This record gives sequence, structure tokens and C-alpha cells, in this order.
Amino acid sequence: MTASIDFARRATADELMDTERVPFEDFRACLEDLARVNQLTLAYGPTLAFFERLHARGWPDDRPLRVVDVGSGYGDQLRRVRDWAAQRGLPVELTGVDLNPWSRRAAVEATAKAAGAEGIDWVTADAFAYQPEGGIDVIISSLFTHHLGDEALVRFLSWMERTATRAWFVNDLHRHPVPYHFFRQWAKLAGWHRFVQHDGPLSIARAFSRDDWQRLLDEAGVDRRAVEIAWAVPFRWSLSRFEQP
Repeated sequence: MTASIDFARRATADELMDTERVPFEDFRACLEDLARVNQLTLAYGPTLAFFERLHARGWPDDRPLRVVDVGSGYGDQLRRVRDWAAQRGLPVELTGVDLNPWSRRAAVEATAKAAGAEGIDWVTADAFAYQPEGGIDVIISSLFTHHLGDEALVRFLSWMERTATRAWFVNDLHRHPVPYHFFRQWAKLAGWHRFVQHDGPLSIARAFSRDDWQRLLDEAGVDRRAVEIAWAVPFRWSLSRFEQP
């Protein structure tokens, strides 16, 4: 992908991680590097801040809070949520949903090595077809929505609005030349997996502006006044939708 890119609109090129078939060990190595990137770029912060706000609004007193992470990948975000809840003594029922069966395998292996991160269910499924018994209280996604084209993303927003009974949350990238060019050089110097070097900048080019999110919410039939769109360092957008009291 060349540096001459139009940041006025979302890129449509496919990411290697979504299209290239590689051995499991190669795929897992990519996920491990992505987890390192997530940690270095403070990717978990917006989601954990969302759960702080959700906790302040009230927690079920008769059962665990049912949380589904869509596009859960390596599972590092959901393990952070598990740790956050455990530190506060809050009961949670956590499920990571991903289309790629190798994501489940990698997440299971990584979770088994993480102290205190047991109790997460990893499911290979199409999120739109996933209907667990008891329903879903909260749907989250982190660095997932940029993988979707506009039409699929509109469907995803509509599905979350219909399905989540308490709240939903999206944490993704801000399309901007500064993080795009910075990450291209950083990933190369760091020697990260070739998927990360290629897909990282492309993910930023496929990402969003505030205007994009407002348009997509309108197309999904979601009242934008009920959704908080917030910018966070470094170059991220988050969308928070809570059940109205």
C-alpha cells in the first residue's frame, strides 16, 4: 500500500489477515504482535473506561453481567475486562465471538497461560447468528469495525442496538495521516509480523472520522443523540450507548 492515500474517505483494500491463508503458528504470531501493539498504544483504556461508567450506572444483583466481545481475536481485550471485573468483585459471564476458528484456538491457549483469566467462553460463530440462552446484556468490539465495509457495519450497529439490553460499545481507530505514517515506520523498525506491517497502516486508512460515525448511525436507524462519540489518545474513536434510565 502506497503512502498516497485519500484520508477523506475510508480505504477499501483488503487486509492480509482477512484474506491470506497461513499456518496456525503464523497466524498466532501475528495475533501476539497485535496484542503487543494494543498494549503499547493504550488500546484497552477506552473499553475499561466504558465498563467503569457502566458499573456506576448499576450492575445486576442477581446474576453475572453477560458480555459478548465481537471480533475477539486473540482475546487480550476480554482478558483485561475479566481482570477489571475480578479486581472489583463483579460477577461477569464473558464470551468472545470470532469467525476465524484459529482465533478461538489462539485465545484458548493464551487464556490458559494468563493467571486469573479463566472463565471466558470462546466461540467460533457469525455474531449475527449468535443467540445465547439468556440474551446479551452488553456487546463490545475493539479494533473490529474497521474490518467491515459500510453496509456490513450499518448492519452491525443495527444488530447491537436491537440485541444488547444494557449497553453496547465500539472502540476503533481514527483515520488520519499522522498515525498512518507513524505506524508504517514504527512497525517496520520494530520488526513486527508482516501482517501487522501491512495491515496496521491499512487499518487506519479503513478507519473512521466523526462524520463517518454520525452517517453510519443514521443509516443504521440508531438515534445519534443516544450515542456518545468520543475521541481518545492516541487517535481513537469510541461509541458508547447505554440503556436509557
